[in-house]
Amino acid sequence: MLRPIRTIAAAAAALLLATACNSASTSGESTGKDGTSVRGVSEDSIKVGGIVSMTTASGYSKKDTDLGARARYQRANAEGGVNGRKIEYIGAEDDGQDPAKNLAAARKLVQQEKVFAVSPMSSVTFSGADFLEKQKVPTFGWGTVPQFCGPQHIYGFGGCMVPMPGGTITQTWPEGLAHVLGGAKGKSVAILANDNDAGTFAIRTYKQGFAAAGFHVGYAKAIVPATSLPSDWSAYTKEILRSDDGKAPDVVVSVMQTPYNIGLFTAVKRSGFKGVLTDPTDYDPGLLAKSATRQALDGVHVLLSFEPFESQSDAMKQFKEDIRKAAGNDVPLNIHMMTGYMSADLFLSVARKAGKDLTVESFQKAAAGYSDTGTMVGDRNVATGHKEAFGCGALVQLKNGAYEVSSPFTCYEPISFK
Repeated sequence: MLRPIRTIAAAAAALLLATACNSASTSGESTGKDGTSVRGVSEDSIKVGGIVSMTTASGYSKKDTDLGARARYQRANAEGGVNGRKIEYIGAEDDGQDPAKNLAAARKLVQQEKVFAVSPMSSVTFSGADFLEKQKVPTFGWGTVPQFCGPQHIYGFGGCMVPMPGGTITQTWPEGLAHVLGGAKGKSVAILANDNDAGTFAIRTYKQGFAAAGFHVGYAKAIVPATSLPSDWSAYTKEILRSDDGKAPDVVVSVMQTPYNIGLFTAVKRSGFKGVLTDPTDYDPGLLAKSATRQALDGVHVLLSFEPFESQSDAMKQFKEDIRKAAGNDVPLNIHMMTGYMSADLFLSVARKAGKDLTVESFQKAAAGYSDTGTMVGDRNVATGHKEAFGCGALVQLKNGAYEVSSPFTCYEPISFK
């Protein structure tokens, strides 16, 4: 249906409702037990949209998050949908990694598109969180920003990855690196992040996490401009390479996106640094297509909060097949596909438990009691996921043009966040 026609139909439905007529048959929405319509839910469909940073000022893109979500929804529909309803996935809005656009995208999806849920939401800016929470819109994404920690309608597919005081911190990264190094005792780390909210919270989190694992944290700053890629990294590398009592640290940790990591790691390598380089971003076979990028990231250990693509589990095989079908051909896998896929997977799992009478209230009740085990992100418990991560992950190392598992997919006990 064309948008002008849909708008007229919605207006007509509102008029009928105002005159005490039943609007369910004309608005395309289902009617709950209390006789009210449910936004985005009809007798045979559930409408879902997404918000993804497909374009950014630095050139970094998460567009494949949309493909991952689409792949999971397509399989759900092929299997009969959710309790008799098909998923009407309308795709993701591009927020350009801009706070104003993120809020605008959230408003559009709810007020114009009338979606029941937003899944996936993948951006380092989430200014639309308050709006979505107030509108009681179930929202799913990668919980790497603080807005995924606390709100009752916003869910991280791996739990709350950047907790607030009173919550916990997953130890996957520091413990994984301790495995790589043969132990953390006597080892030092330097942590660098962007100068934005996500970077500030990341520094606060990982500074505690690495120290708790036994590392000496000699440097931890969120000072790299988030809106402009530095052309000269010397100001940062000079501090980093003297951070261990005048010496270079054993590990340089970057909590930034690919273009920044390439610049930082290239500069650090040119200085003669022989220690460990690591980040949570650059698990993307597509990056290997360019020799300059491959060289810059060679040797880097990348944190994953899900099973590596190299895994031979049935779930990973299913993921690969779903992506291939959605893409129409074999495509290089990347972390963004997994973000979209697992966001959609958790939404589908909760919606299925909510039953045929799907409302926000029934969905929330189902979410409060939902847990499962053995997924590609480990054991999921939605209730605890509001305040802590599920605590499972792995490290892979880019080596000689290919990724190798350097620390196997494992679940670790979290620590308290102070």
